[in-house]
Amino acid sequence: MRASVLLLAVGAVAAPSPKIAFAGGYWAAIEFGSRCEARSRPLWLKPGTQPFAGFAFDRWGPPHGQFYVHLGRGARAGASVIATIGDRPFLLAAKGEWAWSANGAQQQAILDAARYGQQMRVDSRDSGGRRIVDRYDLSGAATAIDAAAASCARR
Repeated sequence: MRASVLLLAVGAVAAPSPKIAFAGGYWAAIEFGSRCEARSRPLWLKPGTQPFAGFAFDRWGPPHGQFYVHLGRGARAGASVIATIGDRPFLLAAKGEWAWSANGAQQQAILDAARYGQQMRVDSRDSGGRRIVDRYDLSGAATAIDAAAASCARR
């Protein structure tokens, strides 16, 4: 599983060539030129899906990471996408296969919860009404978040 995090992280984005700044637990920190990310994939992948979640940092943006999720299937229009860390649910902004933190305060709360949490679950419904449930192990998330933030801050 851990090696597959790296393969997903490296293979999911086109140019520039990504550079792995950290890999540990179920998370990796990757540099993509002017963007750095802490990223993971769910514990169980369904055939034909490529879901992942992470925190994105921009070299010229604010010092905190934008939380995002790429769902394995697109959420139906109007469906809620909820990330739950521990017992804390976070209603995300969403469109199609993507969901993200709605504002800076929520972004910081998700980041803090991920640093100290053990597991995260992302739930929604697809266009056919079927449940989408992706579970993430947060082992290594705090270090990957710190490595991604540091990679973008040092330039």
